Amino acid sequence: MNPVDRLVVALDVPDLAGARALATTLSGKVGVFKVGLEQFVAHGPAAVEAARAGGASIFLDLKIHDIPRTAAAAVRSAGTLGVRFTTLHALGGREMIAAAREAAEACGAGGASRPQLLAVTVLTSFDESDMQEMGMTCSVADLVYLRARKALEIGCDGVISSGLEAAKLRDGLGDKFLIVTPGIRPGTNDVVKDDDQKRIASAYDAIRNGADYVVVGRPIRNASDPVALVITMQKEIAAALAER
Repeated sequence: MNPVDRLVVALDVPDLAGARALATTLSGKVGVFKVGLEQFVAHGPAAVEAARAGGASIFLDLKIHDIPRTAAAAVRSAGTLGVRFTTLHALGGREMIAAAREAAEACGAGGASRPQLLAVTVLTSFDESDMQEMGMTCSVADLVYLRARKALEIGCDGVISSGLEAAKLRDGLGDKFLIVTPGIRPGTNDVVKDDDQKRIASAYDAIRNGADYVVVGRPIRNASDPVALVITMQKEIAAALAER
């Protein structure tokens, strides 16, 4: 994959016209557009169609976490929309993940697109203090690793983790799975004021640590020149790939 293919832009805007406009502006410069919970709850499948205006693959990020039957049904529905990726929470456990995988395989066998399943390990809005408050006794990195290992064993195609854990996942679990990294901030690993993402990384560091895709939302959406920022991030990704 080239740097364009590895860049995922989250279309986290409140209306379909805005999502379509951003996707059109970035057409040909981004490999994947992500449709998140806010857009999908507000607009349903029309949000996916708006994202298609950019001509790239679609990542439907609903973070499914429910009983196995419901999770499987949601994955089947994602398959009918022709999305490339969809997410589920690793915390859902063996039966839920197995049911989701079976549903994904059935999509492919039935002629629909088989969505690739990405397991959310620990949200990038969590840090060590949040873990302690939730009663967790292990570190974030250890919990990410444990959940990733289990999710991959059960049948997920990849995991969602911050760039800070990507190297540990690659070293311990190999390279036969996808790592998709949100919480990307252009050129920096510094948390800025009012940013609810706590475990952040630059695109350069995430890719160098072993991530396959980096997800960027607000920095591009809020940029005065989104295309220029995308090109800058492509350069970060290219530099990281040259050093891997």
